[in-house]
Amino acid sequence: MSPTPRPSASSVDALEIDTAVVEELLCGFIHDEVHKVGFDSVVVGASGGVDSSLVVALACRALGAEHVYPVTMPYSTSSVQSEEDARAVCAQYGIEPEVENITDQIDAYFTRHPDAGLTRRGNKMARERMTILYDRSMAHGSLVLGTSNKTELLLGYGTLFGDMASALNPIGDLYKTQVYAMGGALGLPVRVLTKAPTADLWTGQSDEEELGLRYAIVDVVLFRLIDERRSRAEVVAMGFEAALVDDVMRRVRASQYKRRPPVIAKVSARTIDRDFRYPRDWGR
Repeated sequence: MSPTPRPSASSVDALEIDTAVVEELLCGFIHDEVHKVGFDSVVVGASGGVDSSLVVALACRALGAEHVYPVTMPYSTSSVQSEEDARAVCAQYGIEPEVENITDQIDAYFTRHPDAGLTRRGNKMARERMTILYDRSMAHGSLVLGTSNKTELLLGYGTLFGDMASALNPIGDLYKTQVYAMGGALGLPVRVLTKAPTADLWTGQSDEEELGLRYAIVDVVLFRLIDERRSRAEVVAMGFEAALVDDVMRRVRASQYKRRPPVIAKVSARTIDRDFRYPRDWGR
């Protein structure tokens, strides 16, 4: 991983949020969006990481813990600590996560595809976990809450129709560093807030090592480019390496397809993904 500059005080300040206001906003979002479509409960994949832990906490506060169904889905090589962390978060709200071990179905598939590398295996695990969440959501009559943060979504660091899938995503507009701030404000366990971020897809996997980027740095670059709409030249002039800025911009452009619904070929006047999308079209 190449060295990158430390964010300046002004850069860090740019990412500061009023955690009390954001908590109220996100809890209101979950409550309103769940109830307005006729549901009263949610299913959350509880990995023991800070993102899913924050979503569990927000959902419990928004809907009441009795309306939150956390599911932890370990693989044979998953860290035992991950499940323990997920249980610790759930215990704060008096709930117990359902455990669905995915080892058998993953191994059965890759027995037929032994040439698969770590990325293919990781993507399969992510999608297998999401199919389980959607099945449990039907069993409970619930909606699936997403756990992808803004940094991951912008960089394309997620699996399409895997961890990026959901009915609602309460933290998709929070950068990773802001997720940590919210987690601290909501009293998540110290272990969850201090361990290295990982999708736990294989032994020793680390998000930052796999990305080749540090969240504390890349969040600021993304904020300058996306939220403030600054040019490449402006961000470089702020002290960030040109190669880093170029890499971030390339990742954002290359992953745009992950951030939109499937594109439908237009052959009529009322195409679903661009024309038929307003409340007046719904027969009201």
